[in-house]
Order: sequence, then C-alpha cells, then structure tokens
Amino acid sequence: MSAEPVAAMAAAPEPVPGAEEKKIEAAEAPMQTLTAPAPAPEVPVKEEKKSEASETQSKTEPAPGGDVQRPVSPPGTPLSKLFAQLPSVIADAQYTEMWGVELTNSFDVPTSIVLEKFLRANTQDVAKAKAQLSGALKWRKQTQPRKLLAETEFNEAKFGGLGFVTVYPKTESHEKEIVTWNIYGGVKNKQETFGDVQEFVKWRAALMELSLKELDLASATVPIPQNGVDPYRMVQVHDYLDVSFLRMDPAVKAASKETIQIFSMAYPELLKEKFFVNVPLVMGWVFAAMKLFLSAETVKKFHPLSYGSNLAGELPGWGQELPTAYGGKGKDIKEGLTVKYAAAEAPAKDETK
Repeated sequence: MSAEPVAAMAAAPEPVPGAEEKKIEAAEAPMQTLTAPAPAPEVPVKEEKKSEASETQSKTEPAPGGDVQRPVSPPGTPLSKLFAQLPSVIADAQYTEMWGVELTNSFDVPTSIVLEKFLRANTQDVAKAKAQLSGALKWRKQTQPRKLLAETEFNEAKFGGLGFVTVYPKTESHEKEIVTWNIYGGVKNKQETFGDVQEFVKWRAALMELSLKELDLASATVPIPQNGVDPYRMVQVHDYLDVSFLRMDPAVKAASKETIQIFSMAYPELLKEKFFVNVPLVMGWVFAAMKLFLSAETVKKFHPLSYGSNLAGELPGWGQELPTAYGGKGKDIKEGLTVKYAAAEAPAKDETK
C-alpha cells in the first residue's frame, strides 16, 4: 500500500467477525484412589503420563468441545508452504512482529493473514513471498515503525495537517471502514516537507501504523478466504487541491520514489481502494490513458476524481459519512486521528508551489 505524495498515482499496492479458535491447555488425568495397603508412590508414573498427554495435546491442538484444531491452510497450498518456511524467515530476520502481529505458527489466524497478503502480492509465488517477508521484517526491526507512532513527535510545521486517519464504525449498511487521508495541498514548503527523505518516510510510516493499529489484525479470528476477497484492507485518499501537477520538484520526486519502494515492500495488499481527488481535468485524461496499460486488478483500486465532492458517490453504503468537502455529511477529517507533533517554527512560504 503505497503512500507517496505524487508519483504514486501510477504505482500500485474489516475484519469479518467470526468465532475465535483458541488452543486450550492439556487437562490432567483424574487421580485414582488405591485401596491396597501401603501402596507405593505413583508420582513419577503420573508425571510421565501427564507429560505424554501434554505432548499429544500440542500435536493435535484440540479445540473446545473435543474437536481437533487444524492448520488455517490445508497441506500443499502456497500458504502452508510459506508457513513451513516461516521459522527460517524469522531466524534470518531475527524479528517476529509484522503490523502488530507476532508471527507464530499455522494454527494462528493473524499470522495466516499476514502471510497470505505477502503471497497475494507475489501471485502466490512462495519463494518471492518469502524473500519479501524477510525484507519487510528486517526493515521493521531497523526502523521500528510502531515506536515511531508511539514515541516520536514530528515537526508540525513540516507535516502538520497533511495526514489523518478516520475510522467509520460498522453499521447495518457497511462493515468497519478505515480511511487514510493524505492532504498534499496543505504542504507549506515542498523543500521543508520532502527535503529530508528519511524524515518524510518515517512520518509517513507512523501514519500508516496508525491505520494498522485501527485495522487490528492481531485480533482477527477469520482467515482470508482461499481465492476469495480479502476483508482486511483499507481505503486511501490523496487530495491534490491547490497542488501543481505540471512541475515535479526534485525533493518531491526523491521522497516519492523512496516511499514507493519501501511501502510496496513493507505494506503489501493493505490497500482496498485508492482515490486521487481534486485532480485537474487534464490529469483525469492521463489516468484514463493509464487504464490501457495497467492490469485490471490494479485499475480496480485506483480512482482519479476531478472534484473531491464526488468521493462520497464512489463509496456506496457509507459515503454519506464522509466530510462535506468530499460529498458527505460527516465530520471533518481533522476531527479524526493523526500522529504526534511537536511545535516548531513555521517554515518559509514556498513561492514555487
């Protein structure tokens, strides 16, 4: 799921309720009372039986009610094969956390969701998915994006007002929806915002982690259906109101390129739909031309709109919950969530914007 300011327009990339399956601890065999005189202690034997019972329990993974809990994916599937490679991936990366999920084993639904996303990003190619997963884990170990969200106070003068996350709770008409807003028309000075590429990427990663925190994959209880629609995805909106599309500042281009590369590697298959709003009419024609060259799967996710007020109509069932600026009747995006900011001196106004 890319989150680039401009160049990503040509680049690709809720939970369903269900019964939670839990592993249960092995039950100890009932103690038997012996009536023979002076019986010899049977503690060692009972401990051995208890150990054997526990070992059998761990192999069969009984679920409540006596049924045997089976792996999320049947044998022979790409998912089961990637699960078999997971221990070596973790050993290589020396890291286990992905998007708030601690990667464990084939009985764990959240882990299966993560692995399935990496497989879908690589058309079910296990070797490629394994390589990307390893790279993503190493990046997370080095960057610690969750700590960026929890602990870092970003420069408000550079990034304040540029990114928000809105959560639209589940109703009778729609499932829970999460929208990440990128308001690039609010950039005060392109050099200040995009000049330090690594700083920009860290800010953007923190905003992405805020969205993932709301997606809460760690609490998921239903796996992604095999060959079915992935319900664990989010919507992203890029608003280009007042942004010049005829000039590509070198700083913007560098930040765009770096963000595309990192996010396509570290956050695959988290995008449900991506809208580019307040795009000038001339850019609308460019997007139309793109459809001739992009895959059908990619085209389905990208939606250029010349007017922000048209966005609500693109989201049946919950579009009216959007802010009025986007055609709905809901609250302003600034009333939603965002990352932490530290007050800073405002940068100079960008006269080239």
